[in-house]
Amino acid sequence: MKILIVNGPNLNLIGTRETSIYGNQSFAAYFLTLKSTIGFELEYYQSNVEGELINCLQNTECEGVILNAGAYTHTSIALRDCIAAISVPVVEVHISNITNRESFRHNSLLSPVCVGCVFGFGLKGYEVALSYFK
Repeated sequence: MKILIVNGPNLNLIGTRETSIYGNQSFAAYFLTLKSTIGFELEYYQSNVEGELINCLQNTECEGVILNAGAYTHTSIALRDCIAAISVPVVEVHISNITNRESFRHNSLLSPVCVGCVFGFGLKGYEVALSYFK
């Protein structure tokens, strides 16, 4: 089974950005470990641009998607509409516990159109999300 992991804005800075929230391991290093220990074929895409994330989701040929949309989680109706329109199941992931942060982060526009949501487990949340596809 091929799974696509998609990370949104500023998640390319994991490992150096707000390490008290996101930790000090880069996503690239984590992804290499994840690929070597998980029994899935994994692809990875990251963009800081909303339209590029939408194009990636619309054009995926994978059987499942794990999406950390970053701040677009709370603002992007276009991303929500994309998830609702595609037939590929999408699991929403957040490294931090979004309900334990600033109030503007408490509401996810994406959760209602995703098959599941994982947040607050650090990078391990991606592994939890992969368990949906087992």
